[in-house]
Amino acid sequence: MDTDNAMVVFQGKNIRRTWFNDEWWFVVEDIVAALTDSNDPKQYIQKVKQRDPILAQGWVQIVHTLPVDTAGGKQKMNCINTEGAFRIIQSIPSPKAEPFKLWLAKVGYDRVKEIENPELAQKRMKEIYAAKGYSNEWIEKRARGIAVRDELTDEWKKRGVGEDREYAILTNEISKKTSETTWMTWSLS
Repeated sequence: MDTDNAMVVFQGKNIRRTWFNDEWWFVVEDIVAALTDSNDPKQYIQKVKQRDPILAQGWVQIVHTLPVDTAGGKQKMNCINTEGAFRIIQSIPSPKAEPFKLWLAKVGYDRVKEIENPELAQKRMKEIYAAKGYSNEWIEKRARGIAVRDELTDEWKKRGVGEDREYAILTNEISKKTSETTWMTWSLS
């Protein structure tokens, strides 16, 4: 993962970001500036929180003050992860935010359909891998590998294997054996 790239471009505007807890966190002011015509994003954020008291009440749970690279060096700024950004976008009454709201509604609808018919989720997974350029053979192997892993971990749970350390030990042993088998097969070919 390229954690050095501290900026993304969104709607033609730069959104500063920082890597924290194994995911990207984005500067809230930058998101608001990109989705509104406000000259004062900080003030706009306050108005959004006034209009949406539930968002305001949970603000401290989704927004963290993190060091972010700026033109003047590292500065502490209010940042939000992707899930939190979607929550804020829902509360922004701006035409620029509408495409994201419609997209979120579509994704939500699709996931509800996948709950009703889990095969749709597997179909979506295969379509995503194909769009990334993976071969059909690789995609099928990946799908089978996921199914086998799920069966294995379900069996571990039935036998009382703990989630953290014991899973790590078993997974490590399987990886070692798989690597040895793969190497032996490869070297004998």
